Amino acid sequence: MDRAETLAWLRRISGDLATATIKRLEDSLPWYAEMPPARRSAVGLVAQAGITSFIQWFDDPDSTPWIAADIFAAAPRELLRSVSLQQTLQLIRVTVEVTEERVAGKDDRLREAILLYSREVAFAAADVYARAAEARGLWDARLEALVVDSILTGEADEELPSRIAALGWHGHGEVAVIVGTTPPQFDVDQLRRTARKLGVDVLIGVQGSRLVLVVGRAEPASRAEDLPAELPFADIASQLEPGFGSGYLVLGPTVPALVDAGQSARAALAGFAVARAWRHAPRPVEADDLLPERALAGDPLAKLTLVERIYRPLQAHSTDLVATLWSYLDNGRSLEATARELFVHPNTVRYRLKRVSEVIGWDATGPREALILQTALVLGSIGTDATRRRGGAARRGA
Repeated sequence: MDRAETLAWLRRISGDLATATIKRLEDSLPWYAEMPPARRSAVGLVAQAGITSFIQWFDDPDSTPWIAADIFAAAPRELLRSVSLQQTLQLIRVTVEVTEERVAGKDDRLREAILLYSREVAFAAADVYARAAEARGLWDARLEALVVDSILTGEADEELPSRIAALGWHGHGEVAVIVGTTPPQFDVDQLRRTARKLGVDVLIGVQGSRLVLVVGRAEPASRAEDLPAELPFADIASQLEPGFGSGYLVLGPTVPALVDAGQSARAALAGFAVARAWRHAPRPVEADDLLPERALAGDPLAKLTLVERIYRPLQAHSTDLVATLWSYLDNGRSLEATARELFVHPNTVRYRLKRVSEVIGWDATGPREALILQTALVLGSIGTDATRRRGGAARRGA
């Protein structure tokens, strides 16, 4: 049988080949039989297009790249989302098997052509799915950047939860934000793998030289055996630290849920902006450890935090504690000088400083914490004096 006769014979049996292929798909592939009718019809169109394009290619082998790509144009775009690459390769294999069986013994050249063409189609399928995956990856990256930017700016809207869900966020419960520098060679996949091993999920935002991570607790697929059930966020930040570039790394305070992540982000960004003012700042450093520098830079959140966490609790507990702390800090943290000024025994000063630590959690005997406490006292006294002046003016006006 010459080439012209072979082509004519192939065209005559093309309809039978398509019918036999659909029947074989129903019998051998369970996923095909379970598909809705519209999707089964779309898969059948792909199989039929493959047979038709093979006949065209057999007539003109130079058209391979174009015909192979056109096969998948016969199916609607949503078919790519419902049929995996593995299932597509199964479809190609079944179609080739049916065609081989039908042409067996006819012409060895025809059988070789079928094998060669099936290889081209398989490569074309891989290319289609690779392009779709690349497009989805770019879309996910843009969506993730949009979500992180919404968290940083505090401009969360009703669509934010659905956007986060579309990214496959598995976080639940507590969340914290980490801000650092972007490394020259940023390996985002390695950072995500490290996060999964630590039992957290991350949203990653690259903003020029700044790298932002929104970290939330999640049920990890696999956890290192030597790690506890839930690591503190400070330890998690230390484990993620190698994924950042050189420079300062600031961890925002822990918030109860992702919807509150903007609070942690604002603190982390404010801390990152002033971290250079602490010469020996650790890496990572918590944003709350930079409260004095943030307050001096005009951060209203830092000022409020210092007053609410330090000044007001001490004032509400005992005016003696406030007076003792003021005197101790003004006298260069000298117990004897403080005792002389207050006309008490040094042991009384020690006791009151211990009570200060119990009430607010900061120890005034340390140089760094002494700076934090003194800043809080200054801000608290300024706020108190301003309140008194406003109250007096109001009474005089009345």
